[in-house]
Amino acid sequence: MAPIIRVEGLTKQYKLYERKPGLWGSVSTLFSRRHRIVRAVDNISFNVAPGARVAYLGPNGAGKSTTIKILAGIVTPTSGRCEVAGVVPYRERVRNAANIGVVFGQRSQLWWDLPVADSFAILRRIYAISPAVYDKNMRLFRELLDIDQLAAVPVRKLSLGQRMRVEIAASFLHDPRVVFLDEPTIGLDAILKQAIRTLIRRMNEEVGTTIVLTSHDMDDVSEICDDLILIDKSRVVYQGTVAALNSMEQRRSVLFDYRPAPAAAEALARLAQHFPAIDAVTPQAQGRARIDFRRDALDLPALIAHLFREFDIVDFYSLAPDLEEIIRGVYQAGMPNQRAA
Repeated sequence: MAPIIRVEGLTKQYKLYERKPGLWGSVSTLFSRRHRIVRAVDNISFNVAPGARVAYLGPNGAGKSTTIKILAGIVTPTSGRCEVAGVVPYRERVRNAANIGVVFGQRSQLWWDLPVADSFAILRRIYAISPAVYDKNMRLFRELLDIDQLAAVPVRKLSLGQRMRVEIAASFLHDPRVVFLDEPTIGLDAILKQAIRTLIRRMNEEVGTTIVLTSHDMDDVSEICDDLILIDKSRVVYQGTVAALNSMEQRRSVLFDYRPAPAAAEALARLAQHFPAIDAVTPQAQGRARIDFRRDALDLPALIAHLFREFDIVDFYSLAPDLEEIIRGVYQAGMPNQRAA
């Protein structure tokens, strides 16, 4: 299957002009200007399959937003090539806009002084949305985002949470083939974040919309996305699945609840002696403990069998690797560009 997003050798560089301090420096700048070249995106290449949910992640200043702006047709690259649904976005901006939806956390695509209902009516005409598609999507937005109560409110009077609900709905209104989401849940409460994540997954599953997400919220990434593209210093350092990245992490943890007793306290104290590969045994509270270990050095079935022999187990949890910590490790290790199945 052909990729719906194709990026090949994409580079974007800017001239950053330097201004000397003081009055004389300002005057001299009028006649002689110095500049340096800054590469916001540096020879990036990747593909995204139709219907994928991809997190495009990196530290601040790594080039995430610049890449999204190029794919949205807002910015023209210095060199390289990209296509979105068969369209070169910065050459055919109108065709590209018909295929995509975009949400930038700090910028609005709606009409500032108009009520929300009027903004939706304008978008309906711009995208020539059929009554069936419009009604279907509005039912979903009412169900998950409760936007009816905002219909008569001018956009400028919406709170941040209210505006983000409307922005998300507007980006999906015309059943776009691709939606770019740049920090879509920034500043929102937990309930609204969950509603937005549910909407994104529903549109992906029911319509087949390809999702490209940039976010510093790892809950957004883990709950929405199956695939990752990590960039650092404007270059791709990892491309693969979330599951494959998790499998690279050797550190694991288990948490178990047990009925306190003198024998249980003694067994807890002796646990590291029985299993030298254990990194730490940490009491969490009365009747709860956490065990940290490296999975390549410990026989996990033997540990579990030992725990159930020595403790009156009430509950048992295997803790998933911390995605944010794993990604931080990728950046610190300077992992070379690779693909993980």
